[in-house]
Amino acid sequence: MALSGGALLERDDMLSLAEKNGATIYVPSGAIAGLDGVAGACAGRIDSLTMITRKPPEGLKGAPGIEVSGIDLDAISEPTVVYEGPALEACRLFPANVNVSAALSMAGIGPHRTHIRIYADPTVDKNTHDIVVEGEFGRLSIRIENTPSETNPRTGKLSALSAIATLRKITSTVQVGT
Repeated sequence: MALSGGALLERDDMLSLAEKNGATIYVPSGAIAGLDGVAGACAGRIDSLTMITRKPPEGLKGAPGIEVSGIDLDAISEPTVVYEGPALEACRLFPANVNVSAALSMAGIGPHRTHIRIYADPTVDKNTHDIVVEGEFGRLSIRIENTPSETNPRTGKLSALSAIATLRKITSTVQVGT
């Protein structure tokens, strides 16, 4: 089970090794609800898949993307875009902050076509993710407001609970969802 889905995005060797050996790599949903709906929608034509993430500035401290940008998180007084682009690059620049976009891109249309915008937002106290998928099926909109972990504000409580749920699903005799 990979708790850091972003680490798998550029590891074709790991995916090939798993396939060669008949192994399964599990990627928990993490902080996202509705990945089964995204996966179902992506069985057809998808026109766009976008995620907008808002995090308290404290939760973005130390991210390589912040270091490179030179943004002073302590000086932010209003919501500020700190990244906009493909999920693949977001995972490189914010490896401890947006693994959620890796799971979304794997369930969806891939890390190059999944678009993400990240805000450092002093007006929120939760890690918030708004996801919109549009395609031939219609439109799917998902909103998650996840309480940050007390010990690691870069991630939310739902991420840990998702890992537990994944282990339960692996060992369950009944599989629910897509």
